[in-house]
Amino acid sequence: MGDSHSWTAVPGAAERARSVPAAAWSCSVTADGGREEFLGAHTVDDAGRVHLHVPDDSSLLTAALCAPRGEPSAVLEFADVAPVPVRNRVRGRLWLAGWFAPEDDHLVLRATRVVLKQAGGAVVVDRDEFAGARPDPLATAEAQLLTHLADAHPDAVERLTRLVRHESLHGAVRVQPLAVDRHGLTLRIERARAHGDVRLPFHAPADDVGQLAERMHVLLTRASAASCPRPLQRQRTDGDG
Repeated sequence: MGDSHSWTAVPGAAERARSVPAAAWSCSVTADGGREEFLGAHTVDDAGRVHLHVPDDSSLLTAALCAPRGEPSAVLEFADVAPVPVRNRVRGRLWLAGWFAPEDDHLVLRATRVVLKQAGGAVVVDRDEFAGARPDPLATAEAQLLTHLADAHPDAVERLTRLVRHESLHGAVRVQPLAVDRHGLTLRIERARAHGDVRLPFHAPADDVGQLAERMHVLLTRASAASCPRPLQRQRTDGDG
């Protein structure tokens, strides 16, 4: 089973959209002609509503309290940033357009439009699908998992390149783990003046960190049995970031 390449599932758009704010530490809000940045101020409930805790002197809070019906139009933006230093670290962005309404001691966004932008382009996510989806189970642990893999196990990352097609490694000077979700691991292959991403699917979904460890063990076992590709061209550093 571990040698099978049949499992190719990837997270759906709604799941990816829910995963971005689950993992993000910051967000920005554009409302009433102004823009504010917030750190560690948001949570997302099971219905997909974003709860934002803002300071008392926030212009956003003032707009929410003073606007008709207490609901000013706003756009909430999250950036999906790779936890490992790579080129173009922003993997995607999520925009939620709608209205903020005061609720207890915070604001709640009632989204009317959800847009997710990733490497493949932008997609409008159905609001009901966004509300009903759940974040990837590894989303909140991803940063720690990837930084540990890159910092403590660079040999394992290089071994995993044996699962990558030889032509995809042509001219590669560095390979780093870019993303992980319950369906697979994505590697970023950097060349002197370009880069590309390669996805290594798991043989079955990983619904927690324990299962992820088993899925990674299977990938590494397959990599150990594969033929060794040409070594990375580490000497070629011209233009390498």
